[in-house]
Amino acid sequence: MMTPEQKFARWVRVSIASFLLMFVYFIVADIWIPLTPDSTVMRVVTPVSARVSGYVAQVYVQNNSQVKKGDLLFELDATPFDNQVEAAQIALAQAKLTNQHLDAQIVAAQASLKTAQLTAQNDRVTFERYQNLSATHNVSQSDLDKVRTTWQSSVQSVNNLNASINALNIERGDRDDARNVTLQKYRNALQQAQLNQGWTQVRAEADGTVSNLQLSPGFYAATGTAALALVHDKTDIVADFREKSLRHTRVGTDAAVVFDALPGHVFKAHVTSSDAGVLAGQQAVNGELSEPQTSNRWVRDAQRMRIHVALDESLPKELPTGARATVQLYNSEGVFARFFSGLQIHLVSLLHYVY
Repeated sequence: MMTPEQKFARWVRVSIASFLLMFVYFIVADIWIPLTPDSTVMRVVTPVSARVSGYVAQVYVQNNSQVKKGDLLFELDATPFDNQVEAAQIALAQAKLTNQHLDAQIVAAQASLKTAQLTAQNDRVTFERYQNLSATHNVSQSDLDKVRTTWQSSVQSVNNLNASINALNIERGDRDDARNVTLQKYRNALQQAQLNQGWTQVRAEADGTVSNLQLSPGFYAATGTAALALVHDKTDIVADFREKSLRHTRVGTDAAVVFDALPGHVFKAHVTSSDAGVLAGQQAVNGELSEPQTSNRWVRDAQRMRIHVALDESLPKELPTGARATVQLYNSEGVFARFFSGLQIHLVSLLHYVY
């Protein structure tokens, strides 16, 4: 028969042994079978806005509507943009007519140049003949001067016509319409007008769910101002672990996930990637000196790092972005490690029925 003192001493020994056993278990588990409740379901959320400003003519979706990539979400009144396209088309056509007019002017100037060249050639011959006659004093000096002036004027006319033709050729530009700078300018303006016309129809950039819709016909949608949010279908599960818990974690490491919204269900998963760092490790470049962190604590809080996990099986229902989860990692392939890690995560899944 044990005395009360002996019973107390036995319970003390059992308690100390249990504490030490649990202490060792948690140390080993945190390295080989780590678990974290700091996990969240994340989805990419795209603020949807029009690329051009205008009044909304039609809205084709409602809040929580499921859409596919390319589906029409809403449409702006296209009348002003149709007018811009028509104006750009007219400007391009006018530029082509202007080039045709310049071609006609160049042809006419080239014909005038040939006439001027013939006149200058005849005037030069006349001047040379008068010059020979002047040597024998058969013509007066004034007649020779007149002939010289006529010839010089003819030469100047040829030079002026050459300069005019050169200016017309520069204004005309490249004969190949595909490389003509003037036409390219108006083609670019037409393409931009057509782009703006097409941007009056705002379409989904990915599969997802419409949320926070703030549109109705007649609403003025300004460029870059979000009118709704598109929550993408593709999910990303992020989990935050202590640094030492990730020593043996690699891309492809097996994992298990339990969601608060789906108690009792454990889903197989695997690690897809890990973040390169956290905000605490990013130094702002502001021209100021660094500010070291100070702490009087002997043991500081462990830094947490983020990993990304993907499910190996589908969910029975879609979970909203921000849904909470618990992630269990299988850093060890041992039978005992698998057993205890499975025990941990299944216990958590059952506890979600309570809290």
